[in-house]
Amino acid sequence: MVAVSYGPPFDRPISVRYQVRRFDSLDSTNRYLLDEARAGAPEGLVAVADYQTAGRGRRGRTWVAPPGASLLVSVLLRPSLAPDRAQLVSIGAGLAMADAVERVVGFAPALKWPNDLLVDDKKLAGLLAEADPDAVVVGVGVNVEWHDFPPEVAETATACNLVAGRTVDRDAILDAFLDGLAARYRDFEGVLPEYRARLSTLGRRVRVETGTGTLTGTAVDVGESGELLVEPDGADRVAVHAGDVVHLRDA
Repeated sequence: MVAVSYGPPFDRPISVRYQVRRFDSLDSTNRYLLDEARAGAPEGLVAVADYQTAGRGRRGRTWVAPPGASLLVSVLLRPSLAPDRAQLVSIGAGLAMADAVERVVGFAPALKWPNDLLVDDKKLAGLLAEADPDAVVVGVGVNVEWHDFPPEVAETATACNLVAGRTVDRDAILDAFLDGLAARYRDFEGVLPEYRARLSTLGRRVRVETGTGTLTGTAVDVGESGELLVEPDGADRVAVHAGDVVHLRDA
């Protein structure tokens, strides 16, 4: 049987209160909370799983991690944002997780548009925000205690314990993340200046793969809804609202 524990609201001067539900295993923490949102669950509901059987990444990808190797968490929020600005929730969550890793583990991951945390261009964490008509569920998967990565990602992934050279407490990262997300929840509209200052994608040559083709150019800014602004060589600036970004090495 799946084990579920209910945590009381955290005693913090914040504008969103959390109720944490823990599971040994779930198919997807995002899927679980989307179902709860449609059933009327209040914002602040948090799902944490030791293992996901059908973890979801962006653009239909799967996310698989051995039990206990990663922090797998999703948060249900009901922000007062226009639908076209829901990306700001993911941005706020990314900043909160980067701060949490720095605070708990002792190093500051780089942010990559739209939803990754990197260390030396290796992926440490990924985020996925999914919207329901009046709710947003943001999920985060952070590599915390890994020793052997599958061959297909061994050269492109890293984990907190590998960077820090020590064992890392998943719950400490979770607590710091929820603190940081709650603080930013007061003003998701205000996360963009911090995001621009910390986004490693800006100023770099990038290749962006979208649903309609591939774009190569220089990432120059982030728009007011979180879109990436790219200047292709010899062409007008393009706003990218969804796509996969590859950081290109300088020639």
